Amino acid sequence: MIGLFDWMDETTRQTFFIAFTLLGSLALLVFGMKMMSETLQKMAGPGLRHVLGRMTTNRFTGMLTGVVVTSAVQSSTATTVMTVSFVNAGLLTLAQAISIIMGANIGTTLTAWIMSAGFLSFNVTDFVWPAFVLALILIYRKRQANIGYFLFGIAFMFLGLGTLRQTGTDMRLGEQQAVLDFFASFDPQSYLTTLLFLLIGGVLTMCVQSSAAVMAITMILCSSGALPIYQGIALVMGENIGTTVTSNLAALTASTQARRAAFAHMFFNLFGVCWMMIVFHPFVDMVCNLVGYDTELTREAGETLFLANAAKLSIVLAAFHTCFNVANTLILIGFIPQIEKIVCAVIKPKNADKGKSEDDDPTRLVYIEGGLMQAPEIAVLQAQKEVGHYSERTTRMFGMISSMLEPMNDEQFEQMFERVEKYEGISDRMEIEIANYLGKVSGERLSDDTKGKIRSMMRQIGEIESIGDSFYNLARTLNRQRKQKEMFTEGQLQNVHQMMNLVEAAIIQMNLVLQGRKEDYTVDETYRIENEINLMRDRLKADNINAINAREYSYALATHYSDFISECEHLGDYIVNVVEARFGK
Repeated sequence: MIGLFDWMDETTRQTFFIAFTLLGSLALLVFGMKMMSETLQKMAGPGLRHVLGRMTTNRFTGMLTGVVVTSAVQSSTATTVMTVSFVNAGLLTLAQAISIIMGANIGTTLTAWIMSAGFLSFNVTDFVWPAFVLALILIYRKRQANIGYFLFGIAFMFLGLGTLRQTGTDMRLGEQQAVLDFFASFDPQSYLTTLLFLLIGGVLTMCVQSSAAVMAITMILCSSGALPIYQGIALVMGENIGTTVTSNLAALTASTQARRAAFAHMFFNLFGVCWMMIVFHPFVDMVCNLVGYDTELTREAGETLFLANAAKLSIVLAAFHTCFNVANTLILIGFIPQIEKIVCAVIKPKNADKGKSEDDDPTRLVYIEGGLMQAPEIAVLQAQKEVGHYSERTTRMFGMISSMLEPMNDEQFEQMFERVEKYEGISDRMEIEIANYLGKVSGERLSDDTKGKIRSMMRQIGEIESIGDSFYNLARTLNRQRKQKEMFTEGQLQNVHQMMNLVEAAIIQMNLVLQGRKEDYTVDETYRIENEINLMRDRLKADNINAINAREYSYALATHYSDFISECEHLGDYIVNVVEARFGK
């Protein structure tokens, strides 16, 4: 391998290897944090969703909930995703979501403290190798596999941190005069310098898509003595903004509430940076004093003493990150209603300029449309809500069929039939989109319970699509009947309406089950209605045969009548299948 680089001189080769070691250790850090976060969500995803749903009775409990959940899963994005899912589902108001996001900003500062531990004097990699061995043993034991993956994530994270620290030491940035002269060319007391480094921090975070990686680079620069504390903290402020820009870009194609939640996150951090710029230097000095870092210490005080003091800078950065977000939350938590009004005024519903609401577009997915869906365990909740929405949209065709049974002219009938055709096509497309989404989610590492839910939802959407086909078959039957001038008799029409009433009751029950908590319902009511539909189908078919024999109406009309009744019975079967799938039967 070394032979590949023989053409380089020793200095170039050394620089090359240090650069790739730096990139590799950053990759290990980000990968470890991602593995740890996803495993925690996998182990506690349902529990975390319940915590978010029940512990947000007011803005303060909402904020504390955001702190706890984000500290647990080590991902403010995951907390935001869960929060948005509840807002979309109507389980949380936007105001409650904003309070949780404020808490998530505080909880995510724990990441900086974890990283600062990697820059302390003890060697964190000493604990990594035993963790790898223990993790491997737990993974092979199957039952403890999730704990093993969690340990793997921690081990990779600390291995990355330890390698980063060693790489920073090997780079000897604090001894590189060119580097020192570059940073010394910026006046640390100038607001222009602070703004410039704030912008650099934001751009870097957007480029690498990881505030943790940029925080690690900042800690290397500061702890090596190359980057002054004021510029380092300006980078941290920029990271706070950069990570919200990423979320807002991801939410561009999402629902209105998702975009509002993402914008509230950006507004929160932008407001914090604005007031921090006013008190920047006094606030930084206060944090430095709390940590015990002497901002007046210079290189003339002695190389050893300077570097020992500079090593505290990783802790200063973590402390500032926490103090800044805590102070910002304390300032804004009393103005959540006003923030809600601002984000609602800025982020308007799609199609609002056309006088339409989002719900007016029947082709649109509401809950799993792009953006912000990054946590597979949490995505399942969104998908279940989308299945309920899919069912509600598909069963709108029932009202159209009922209208086609009423007296109307040929033009009105044709328009209604075309509308049923349109909705049947929409039903087919929605099934494919939801199935594709579930396929992507199932490609992630999931708990057995979540895998079962995905299989259940796949079955549900297949049966709902069959319900749409069945509605279309009913419309086609009525269309053929009308073209052949074979109209239902008064008695047949009365029986058809009775059968439709039973189907409507089954549809209402199915939608209640899909859109509510299954704990609040049982499958017994659906079974009862389906049994009544079967009995009525049998009775009406027998009566139909007798009527044909008695020549009460034509064979063609009898065929249309029988087809309509049979299709209603098929609808009852499909509805039962959906409810059974929801209950895991």
